[in-house]
Amino acid sequence: VQLQASGGGLVQAGGSLKLSCVTAGINFRINTVGWYRQAPGKERERVATITSGSLTDYADSVKGRFTISRVNIRNTVYLQMNSLKPEDTAVYYCHVYFRERDYWGRGTLVTVSS
Repeated sequence: VQLQASGGGLVQAGGSLKLSCVTAGINFRINTVGWYRQAPGKERERVATITSGSLTDYADSVKGRFTISRVNIRNTVYLQMNSLKPEDTAVYYCHVYFRERDYWGRGTLVTVSS
């Protein structure tokens, strides 16, 4: 199982970024996939998840600003992040729970400057 996240970078507050995570080795279309993040000195937290039926759920801190989506034919999950804030600065990881195991991508760094 492989998850490859990309799309992070440096952006000013109020800006936007779109993260992508390409997966391999799983039956992507039937799995819930998600994005998590970990800021320096803090625990990893859930940002957003999307089910196989494209039902979405968001952390309160990102509701209305972030949008998670998936394209099954590409085995890819996306995270569109708008109105970014300095507190969104973190390493972002994609995640899937598959065959009773958690799988994580390597993470992509998002830095939001004030």
